[in-house]
Amino acid sequence: MLTTLAVANYRSINQLVIPLARLNLITGPNGSGKSNLYRALRLLAETAQGGVINALAREGGLESTFWAGPEVISRRMQQGAVAIEPNVRQEVKRLRLGFTGEDFSYAIALGLPIPQMSAFALDPQIKHESIWAGPYYRPASELVERKGPMIRARAEREWQVLAQHTPMFDSLFDQVGSLHASPEVLRLRETIRGWRFYDHFRSDPDAPVRQPQLGTRTPVLHHDGRDLAAALQTILEIGDPRALHAAISDAFPGARLNIDVLAGGRFGIQLFQEGLLRPLSAAELSDGTLRYLLLIAALLTPRPPTMMVLNEPETSLHPDLLPALARLIVRASQHTQVWVVSHARRLIAALQQDPECNCIVLEKNLGQTEVVGQRLLDQPAWYWPDK
Repeated sequence: MLTTLAVANYRSINQLVIPLARLNLITGPNGSGKSNLYRALRLLAETAQGGVINALAREGGLESTFWAGPEVISRRMQQGAVAIEPNVRQEVKRLRLGFTGEDFSYAIALGLPIPQMSAFALDPQIKHESIWAGPYYRPASELVERKGPMIRARAEREWQVLAQHTPMFDSLFDQVGSLHASPEVLRLRETIRGWRFYDHFRSDPDAPVRQPQLGTRTPVLHHDGRDLAAALQTILEIGDPRALHAAISDAFPGARLNIDVLAGGRFGIQLFQEGLLRPLSAAELSDGTLRYLLLIAALLTPRPPTMMVLNEPETSLHPDLLPALARLIVRASQHTQVWVVSHARRLIAALQQDPECNCIVLEKNLGQTEVVGQRLLDQPAWYWPDK
């Protein structure tokens, strides 16, 4: 489980350090930075997938994603006594992301390359990476460090150089094959790769989920939900069928689910509803009903991830379904760390009834995203390794 997330110089986030729990609810008014915090977490996940540079490029490059305000917003600026003006930058320009975990912690710093004759001169580079043990970074707790092209690992009381010519666009996680002397790299990489993000279930008339699909055992629902029928059948066979049926009854009293195995091994969804003489197929279900079934399949997975992130799961759902969705999310948080990014008041109120819910309310102050009510001493201890 992650215990702290830190982001610096990413879009509207100048400096943000937030504590995390088993169930985390991110909310706030429109434009407060919820999406930016979510995107920062996705960008952090890309480090273990080999795609952090490409992900930044898709967002417009480092210059487009870098914090656009002054490096330091003074007290007089906050009070309105002076205008917001550029400062003389004291530090090098770095986009920083990091987290602390129960076992290992990680941070990465990205910056622009030194001017060079290359067609890729605008590609950001990975300037620094660090893996350490403990609740916050200390030089004595550092296990693996990457500075520019060199990666070294701690071997008892000495440092051992593992690689000297690492490409500046590759994370140390991409070098895991040559870092066999540092098993924490492999362990942390596999942990991050296990994170799941659900933010775009397709439910349009042409969506694959509305048509019967070839079924194979599916313990993990695809991010766009195309293999819903197979995922539901997998839960029925090797997961928790009682929880599945209870979740459907909770949302649609009197309804029951059946997965129809058609010719050629294709699976189709049949939802029997009270008062109807025949079941409804996926093609006939409303967007809200179909999305709720997708959320059931994601949250009741027989293979829980280390972390699951739901971005605005209330989309297309009728407000009456949100309390049932909240109960499903709370149940899932007993087995995996869950993030919910939402502005649906009914869902927020239902989740906040759980005493373990860590509610983080964001606001925008002078263009920068902040946590409502969080003062400097309220932040978890955090130190960037490359400073």
